[in-house]
Amino acid sequence: MRRRFLAAVAALVLVVAGTAVLVGYVRGAESRALAGAQPVEVLVARAPIPAGTPAGALAELVGVELLPAKAALPGRVTDLAALADRVATVDLAPGEQLLDSRFELPGDLQVPGTVPVPEGMQEVSIVLEPQRAVGGRLAAGDTVGVFVSMSQTTTTHSVLHEVLVTQVQGAPAPPAAPADGTTTVSAPVPSGSLMVTFAVTAAQAEAIVFGAEHASIWLSLEPADPDVSRTAVLTPDTIYGKAYS
Repeated sequence: MRRRFLAAVAALVLVVAGTAVLVGYVRGAESRALAGAQPVEVLVARAPIPAGTPAGALAELVGVELLPAKAALPGRVTDLAALADRVATVDLAPGEQLLDSRFELPGDLQVPGTVPVPEGMQEVSIVLEPQRAVGGRLAAGDTVGVFVSMSQTTTTHSVLHEVLVTQVQGAPAPPAAPADGTTTVSAPVPSGSLMVTFAVTAAQAEAIVFGAEHASIWLSLEPADPDVSRTAVLTPDTIYGKAYS
């Protein structure tokens, strides 16, 4: 009899404890749900905001909306004054929330299609036909070798190596789709000119400018740490006697 009584008491205790745990969980879930649904103020674009728009011009382009807290994005802008002298770095569509990461100081912006110039270096640009610039396949961030051929002396020499390309303008346009509707497109033969900009020292700039003014320049796409051990000034008398293997 006593055992039955103790078993009944233990079962009752378990029921009470389980009920308390369940009630606590339900109340916690309700609190979390209410916290996520609690409205917060969010700054959103009311009209298209083009990239480059200064923060001072945003007052007429943005508005305040009330959104559930869980719908407010991390890093959102809560006060236009926090953007100070910054500008939009991307186009913003109506309804988009303003995010701090999408605004930068004008001086910190990196021009699309370029790479930063190493400290202490300067930039110089030359215009080349595509076949002289690796078929027009160069892109910012590549490193190239610079070859100069002088018709007056009939010489060619590899004068610079591991030169950083910071920008390429005028790349060949993509090929048109075939008229028969197929998706296979052969690579087009590039046409037109490319303007290639390099990051160089003053001495390297001299060599590039000299080649552009008084000779012709060819570029090679180089790997990291290229092997240039057997380069030499080539002339009609030396080129055929040189071993290239």
